[in-house]
Amino acid sequence: MRVSDLITREIIKMLNESEENIAEIQRNEFAGLIGCAPSQINYVLSSRFTPEHGYIIESRRGGGGYIRIKRVILNSSSALMHVINSIGDTIDSMTTRIVIENCLEAGLITGEIARVMAAAVSNSVMQNIPAVFKDKIRAAILKQMLLTQI
Repeated sequence: MRVSDLITREIIKMLNESEENIAEIQRNEFAGLIGCAPSQINYVLSSRFTPEHGYIIESRRGGGGYIRIKRVILNSSSALMHVINSIGDTIDSMTTRIVIENCLEAGLITGEIARVMAAAVSNSVMQNIPAVFKDKIRAAILKQMLLTQI
């Protein structure tokens, strides 16, 4: 079993055992339990426990810091609005690809819509746009396209 799968399984187990659908971990301590680097925890959280997958991540830094993963049940409109609000004013091409893939995996968009979105915000479309504006324009286009799915 891959480390990322093991981390995911342990977090989901914690969520299932919680009456509030909340898992709270201390990253370094949890990484030690799993036997992985703390950065692997970050990767799993950012790729598998996303708003479009029905999770909200809260963190508090410092000595008593924690990461709180909360499972929420959202309808597709609410989930899409959460994704749109999480995008911000700019988004790079890699993050855009991840957002589109996560929306597809979560069933929020179809494969055809995912391909159209990816094409509309691709680097080839943005090639003649000054670099300082690319990520801002990409975010605006992606948000608008996601809004059409609500």
